Amino acid sequence: MTPAIELNDLRKQYGRQTALHGLTLSVAPGTVFGLIGPNGAGKTTTLRMLVDIIRPTSGTARVLGTDPRTGGAALRRRIGYVPGELRMEGRTTGRRLLDFYASVSGPVRPSQVNELAERLSCDLTRPVRTLSKGNKQKLGLIQAFMHEPPLLILDEPTSGLDPLVQREFLNLVHEARQNGQTVLLSSHVLSEIQQAADEVAVLSEGRVVAAGAVDELRLGAVRRVRAVMTDADPDAVRSALAPLSPTAAPEIRAQDDRVIVHSTIEGDVDPLVKALARFHVAELLIEEPDLEESVLRLYGPSRPAASPTGGE
Repeated sequence: MTPAIELNDLRKQYGRQTALHGLTLSVAPGTVFGLIGPNGAGKTTTLRMLVDIIRPTSGTARVLGTDPRTGGAALRRRIGYVPGELRMEGRTTGRRLLDFYASVSGPVRPSQVNELAERLSCDLTRPVRTLSKGNKQKLGLIQAFMHEPPLLILDEPTSGLDPLVQREFLNLVHEARQNGQTVLLSSHVLSEIQQAADEVAVLSEGRVVAAGAVDELRLGAVRRVRAVMTDADPDAVRSALAPLSPTAAPEIRAQDDRVIVHSTIEGDVDPLVKALARFHVAELLIEEPDLEESVLRLYGPSRPAASPTGGE
């Protein structure tokens, strides 16, 4: 089966600066593929190459079986694209803007625009220039999904959206996959990738440092823990936590009659919770760290990639 997207040794240089170092990966048709990594990792550069906004310094890319550099308008009509920096201005209304996009992208099923606008809570009667960032983002999503293209390339698509609309976006992604469409999704929201993607590639400094099925990668294995204990001795807390793995790296401090513990945990939190259970725990917060911290801690550039999808 021909991949929906196939990149081979893709490189991009801006003068002396290298944005991509020989990127190689393959996206199977009908799947949701997540592309994650910290700022500057090369995600947006990669996606812009796929729609021929910028061109690689070397290497090859094929999108829906075609080189983006020669595919022209015919290829772009088969792609729904949301850029990372979506700019929409003008006095025209959202509906008229979408009518224009429909004339460019190809046929749109009757009532499709209204259905998407309702699902995303998007008012199409307002002038585009008066819309907030979140409402412009909704328009961008509608124009990408409305012609039901075989490939969706979405760069930070939920930026500026409230949680309810983010959830509806994930429903749209799941439905696209069920319809046989391919989705390439770049995101800073780790939970979004975990919920939506079948496979994922982790980029760091222009390289694929890990790739594979979402459940095979430890994307949620790094968490922050904050615990507050009352009537506890800091030395006793420090002693209780000492046998834990050094990756926990707890910070322990006394404040009035409380002992506060901050730690970043990789892997199972159960040993830490059991160690704290011998004290009176007044507060316990376990949260996902930001994506950059999680990715770089687990898959920093010094770690080699091992990937069935073609990491570097």
